[in-house]
Amino acid sequence: MDREIPKEQRKREARKRAFRIAGVAGVVLLAVGSAIYSLGDGIREKDLLISPARRGTLESSVTASGKIVPLYEQAIVSPVATRILEVYRNEGDTVVAGESLLRLDLQSTETELRRLSDEVEMRRNDMEQARLNDATYLTDLEMKLKTKEMAVSHLKAEVANERRLDSIGSGTGDRIREAELAYATGQLELEQLRMQLKNERKSHSAALRSKELEGEISRRNLMDMERTMEDARIKAPREGTITYLNKSLGTSIGAGEKLAVISDLRHFKIEGEIPEANSGKLALGSAVNVRINRNTVKGHIAHVSPQSQNGMIQFTVLLDNDNDAILRSGLRTELNVIYDVHDGVTIIPNGTYFEGAGSYQLFVKTADGELERRSVALGDSNFDFVEVKSGIAPGEEVVVSDMSNYKSRKKLKLKE
Repeated sequence: MDREIPKEQRKREARKRAFRIAGVAGVVLLAVGSAIYSLGDGIREKDLLISPARRGTLESSVTASGKIVPLYEQAIVSPVATRILEVYRNEGDTVVAGESLLRLDLQSTETELRRLSDEVEMRRNDMEQARLNDATYLTDLEMKLKTKEMAVSHLKAEVANERRLDSIGSGTGDRIREAELAYATGQLELEQLRMQLKNERKSHSAALRSKELEGEISRRNLMDMERTMEDARIKAPREGTITYLNKSLGTSIGAGEKLAVISDLRHFKIEGEIPEANSGKLALGSAVNVRINRNTVKGHIAHVSPQSQNGMIQFTVLLDNDNDAILRSGLRTELNVIYDVHDGVTIIPNGTYFEGAGSYQLFVKTADGELERRSVALGDSNFDFVEVKSGIAPGEEVVVSDMSNYKSRKKLKLKE
C-alpha cells in the first residue's frame, strides 16, 4: 500500500528542483548576455584587421588556376608493334641523351629491314641493266641512221648524174624518174629513222626515269625502316628524369604506344586555365603573378589556346625564374593575370570581404574611435589590394576582416 512521504523530504526535493531551474536560467542569461555583448555597440580592436587606405598603383588582375609542369617533357613511343624484352632503368632515374632505357623484340623489324635492303640492291641492278640495254639499242639505231644517211647521199648523187647524162643525150627520162623516186624513198626512210630514234630516246628516258623513281621509293622505304629501327632501340632523347617507364616484360606493345616519358625537373612552366568569360583579359606577354603557398613567382603568358574546353581556356605561363627552389611538378597554384595598371588610385588590402567589383558596406574608423558603416564602391583588384572608387579617402582606416555579424549595425564602439 502507498506510504505518505515525510514533509521534510518533500521540502528537500522542492529545494533541489528550484536550484536546478535557477542554474539553467543562469546559464541561459549568461549566454544571452554574452551574445548581447558581442553583438552590441562594443567590439575589441585587437580582434579586427584594420588597415589604412592609401594612394598607390594597382595592377588590375583576374584570378586563374594553374599547375606546375616540367618546362620540357618528351614522350617516347614504340615505332613498331613488338614486346618488351629488357628494362635497363627505373622511374625517377636521371639519364643523359642516348642512354638506353628498354630493349624491344625487333626480329620482325630486322627481317623487314633486310628485305628492303635487298629490294634496293635489286632495283639498282635493274636500273643498270636497263641503261646498258638502252645504250645498245639506241647505238644500233644511230648506226642505222648513219648508214641510211650515206645511202640517201648516194641516191642524191645518182639523180644528179642521170640529169647530167640526159643533158648530153646519153640518158633517158625513165632513168631520171627512177633515180628521183629512189632518192625520195630514201629521204622518207631516213626521216622515219630519225623520228624513230627521237621517240626511242624519249621512251627509254621515261622508262629509265620510272625505274629511278621506283629505286628512289625503295631507298626511302629503307631509310624509313632504318630510322624506325633506330627509334626502336629505346634511348633517352635528351638529358632529364624518367617520370614514366613501361616495365611490363613480355607484354605486347602496339605501334604508337607510350613507353617512357623524359622530363626536365630542373626547369618548370605553368599550365593555367581560366573561365572563358574572362578570356578577353588574356594576352600574349601579359604579366602573371604565381602564388605558391605564401610565395610569389613572376612570369608571362607565352601561349593561349584558341579553343575552349568545358568552359575553360587553357594558357601557358613561362616563369622569369623557372628553376626556383619552391617549384614542384604537379603542384596546383593560384595565378593572378595582370591586364591593366591604375596609377594614383585609392587602395585597401584585399580580403575575404571582397567578392568582385561593386557596392559594399564596410566599417571605417572615425576620429572619435568608433566604427562607422559606410557604403563603398570597389573596383578592380589583385592578390593584395582592391581599388576604392568612392566612399573612403586616403588615410582613413578600414576594417578588412569579416564583419558579417555586425551587418545590421550602423556604428560600433571600439574597446581595448
